[in-house]
Amino acid sequence: MPEQLSIEGISPFGAPVSEEFSLENGVARWKGSDEHGSAKTSEAQFYIPKNSTLAVQTQLVKALIADADQNIDLLPQGKARLHKLDKVTLQQGEKKKTVHLYGVSGLGFTPDLAWYDDNGDLFASDEGGWFAILRKGWDKSHLEELKTRQVAAADQYLQGIAKKHTHTSTQPILISNVNLVDVESGKLQKKHHVLIKDGKIAKISKKPIKANGATTIDARNHTLIPGLWDMHAHLSPTDGVLNMAAGIVNVRDIGNTHESIMRIEGMFESEQIIGGDLFRAGFMDRESENAMRMGKTADSLEEAKDIVEWYADRGYQQIKTYSSMEPEWIAPLAKHIHENGMRLSGHIPAFMTAEEAVDAGFDEIQHINMLFLNFMGKIDTRKRLRFTEIGEHAHELDLDSKEVATFLDKLAKKGTVVDATTTVFSSMLLRQPGKVDPEFADITDHLPVNIQRAFVGAELDVKPEHRDDYDLSAEALLAMMLKLHEHKVTMVAGSDGIPGFTLLRELELYAKAGIPNIDVLRTATLVPAQVMGADEYTGSIAVGKNADLVLLEGNPLEDITALRRTALVLEGQNMYRPDELYTALGIKPFHPSVPFELNNTTTVATKSE
Repeated sequence: MPEQLSIEGISPFGAPVSEEFSLENGVARWKGSDEHGSAKTSEAQFYIPKNSTLAVQTQLVKALIADADQNIDLLPQGKARLHKLDKVTLQQGEKKKTVHLYGVSGLGFTPDLAWYDDNGDLFASDEGGWFAILRKGWDKSHLEELKTRQVAAADQYLQGIAKKHTHTSTQPILISNVNLVDVESGKLQKKHHVLIKDGKIAKISKKPIKANGATTIDARNHTLIPGLWDMHAHLSPTDGVLNMAAGIVNVRDIGNTHESIMRIEGMFESEQIIGGDLFRAGFMDRESENAMRMGKTADSLEEAKDIVEWYADRGYQQIKTYSSMEPEWIAPLAKHIHENGMRLSGHIPAFMTAEEAVDAGFDEIQHINMLFLNFMGKIDTRKRLRFTEIGEHAHELDLDSKEVATFLDKLAKKGTVVDATTTVFSSMLLRQPGKVDPEFADITDHLPVNIQRAFVGAELDVKPEHRDDYDLSAEALLAMMLKLHEHKVTMVAGSDGIPGFTLLRELELYAKAGIPNIDVLRTATLVPAQVMGADEYTGSIAVGKNADLVLLEGNPLEDITALRRTALVLEGQNMYRPDELYTALGIKPFHPSVPFELNNTTTVATKSE
């Protein structure tokens, strides 16, 4: 373990970062912006800073390699274990290097993977397509082989979870004595029976249904809702497990690399890993120093049009543009997107207002801050101003003004969709140094200890004189959500944060804003299905539709937090027990899953510890 460590810097959104660690006379002491403590320690322990670095990661791997059972207690808390997954010898000219793929579990939901040399020094790592690391002096061509092998090892881990925790019924599935939410009528239908055949809802009846040999679920005191949608995801393979445990069966990926999202989609569809139905948006920005390079960038309008056709040819349903796009491109680009049968959404380009973007052809606006910025002039939304202006001034906007009403009525009349991702913005505004994020305070105790730490502290550098402004602006976000509802603007629920948990908190915030619970549920069921043209086969509980279903303890029409108490998730003939899925990722379950008779032969139930 290092004897001394100092970390200074700035977080991605601007909050100052400061951490100090020392080890002296067998006592470890740590102090930082968000936590402090001390402990008597031994050589068999290792300190992990809250804001870790590649250097710390390398030292941890070296310590694990040297440990007899390759298992080390962590400070402030937790335990890390080393997994030896692969090794390969690389050659470049006259030099050779043997590198080892190690996974370190105990830091996240799944093991952290990277390549190390014989001395335990970091050699290379692929970070899910977002960026990659390779030791200086070695050609980038080696990354492709290492990436392929690293991805295969990561996939194998998730495939093991899928194999163990996917319960597939080869017979019809009968859910008895269940209260079901009809999101179309807005009513709760009590004590119904639902029969599923070949992955579709075959019958719904108030009278008991006979189905010999069926997989049976006694759902008394539980509520059945349609499978949820997350309309704002940036998927990684692990996300499918978190989503399914939360009852999210349909996901729109709103920005990814083409290679990554196609690989994830393939694994979801083939059921190699747990996922669900996936809808894709192609990501685009204008080439510039501020460009987001997650998808494709264009130097000209004509190149942007070519990118639209490239995405259309590969089955993407819409285009998402980012903040560096030229405002004058939007109208002709929107026309071209619509001619290719796709929708246009995104961030509002810098120096353009949301209203101008809607007039130019935007079908959907991502993020609630863009609605407020519409009334703050044409600012540079490529910078942190898109966050700090909201924090300091959103509460000053008169939401009862004619100007706001006219804008919202325009959104409603044009059918412009709002994907607000309110949770991530409320979280950003409310987080403070040393305090747990209030938007996730109810779930952090359930998470692995080193993930809990990520929910402590500020994201933005909020000066003391602006603290009240930020708190009031967080309230203004909810007030805007209610105004959207009152003006009948189409809203869809999306996360843009930690999968599963963020979407559920998003729905809780809609209810907190004053939106009726049935309409809250619609933003994550029927409405997104309609927006994505999938409502003929999903989005509500009806005969003939896909059996995308979630069984809850409690009634979400009365208590929206019932959405956290998932007791069973169905995706066609596949059944998932949320308590099993959460446990597989190191998360303490929120509610025990219901038992069922699989194929009328084996009782599947939660085993007592």
